[in-house]
Amino acid sequence: MTLRAGLIGMGAMGRNHARVLAGLEGVELVGVADPMFEEPVHGAPVVTDVEQLIALGIDYAVVACPTGLHESVGLALADAGVSALIEKPLADTVAGAQRLADAFAAKGLVAGVGHIERYNPALQSLQTRLAAGDLGEVYQVVTRRQGPFPHRIADVGVVKDLATHDIDLTSWVTGDDYQSVSAHTVKKSGRPHEDMVAVVAQMTGGVIANHLVNWLSPFKERSTVVTGERGCFIADTLRADLTFYANGVVTTEWELVQAFRGVSEGDMTRFALSKREPLLVEHERFRDAVLGKDSDIVTLEQGLRTVEVAAAILEAAATGRVVSTALAQERG
Repeated sequence: MTLRAGLIGMGAMGRNHARVLAGLEGVELVGVADPMFEEPVHGAPVVTDVEQLIALGIDYAVVACPTGLHESVGLALADAGVSALIEKPLADTVAGAQRLADAFAAKGLVAGVGHIERYNPALQSLQTRLAAGDLGEVYQVVTRRQGPFPHRIADVGVVKDLATHDIDLTSWVTGDDYQSVSAHTVKKSGRPHEDMVAVVAQMTGGVIANHLVNWLSPFKERSTVVTGERGCFIADTLRADLTFYANGVVTTEWELVQAFRGVSEGDMTRFALSKREPLLVEHERFRDAVLGKDSDIVTLEQGLRTVEVAAAILEAAATGRVVSTALAQERG
């Protein structure tokens, strides 16, 4: 069976989705919706809105338009009985994300959120190793995500855009939810939204999480550091590398070297990983889910939870308080 897929949005991320969809086995890209785009995309016609795209007869759609349009586009797809992969964040508000989750659930449709970092080889390997207990008890997760301002982003700040990557991946690799958050934000680029955030969070399992995110750095960094009782994993998702620093068991009698090394430095292992493109893997997983196969996708409930935590971070930054995220877990 060949699935008929549509795409909404031909921005930077939309172009990547179009490229992958055009070559995805078992899928035909039959149309693209974007009012600012006219040329055919990989042979597929371009229409102006989601209703015209639905009229082409599609099995599922990829939503890659600006975040503020996710809710209206997603609700139109759900109402038409079309499954959807919606780029992160799921919506720009918690209420909007909840409405999307409810709409797709009511129709029994397959729907997912495009949290692409889950499919990065370094984080896939890290999650597998943590789940297997390779690190023992996990103490802390520290993420650093920084780079220059992307002018294509105009409707949200770094918390709802970049930081949602870190919120989702931290919950995923630890298997825990966020319990409380505190945060500080700054606005330095003259835009109405924050362009830097520093977050300290407590996870339900006792893990401490720290997220440093900004659009103010001249170089790109994507780092996830997980520290536990047996050592430390460092995932560099720009290069899809994973390194493990073990706690040491060998002592040295050379006191000067011991002072520089620290008492717990041990072996370092850099893992050899199969490095497939994360976006392609994400699309393969979603295609399989639409076909009814057992497949690991980011659900709308998980995407909703990420939006809830992002909203709590913004509240914490605005009020200067530690904000509990436990109430959101009790909804319904």
